[in-house]
Amino acid sequence: MADFMSPERRSAHMAKIRSKDTKPEIMLRRVLHRDGLRYRLHDRQLPGKPDLVFAGRRKVIFVNGCFWHGHDCPVGSRLPKSNTQFWADKRLRNQERDARQRIQLREQGWNYLDVWECEVLANDDVIRRVKLFLG
Repeated sequence: MADFMSPERRSAHMAKIRSKDTKPEIMLRRVLHRDGLRYRLHDRQLPGKPDLVFAGRRKVIFVNGCFWHGHDCPVGSRLPKSNTQFWADKRLRNQERDARQRIQLREQGWNYLDVWECEVLANDDVIRRVKLFLG
């Protein structure tokens, strides 16, 4: 099945997708900040540029997009109908990169938590899980 968008329109659409300051990330940040937790954002010196960095605790949080990182939820398990091999390969590369970065973080003495976009948007006890992780 052909893409319902022209290549130009698809390109413009994809260019609008952000890698940081996403809606789920901002929602999580607001709740944590309101509860008195302070953090740094997107530390370039750490592998993967974690979304939230709690340096004093040596803990980081990644807020992953379900589609881009291949989550097993309905959004993450769905592939586009066109150019499917490209997208499958792209998501596999993202998952492999994520795994390498998590290993590097562990080697540097950091603990990490992956939070999925769908969890934040549905608020599936994600705040409780994050607070438990942070101690």
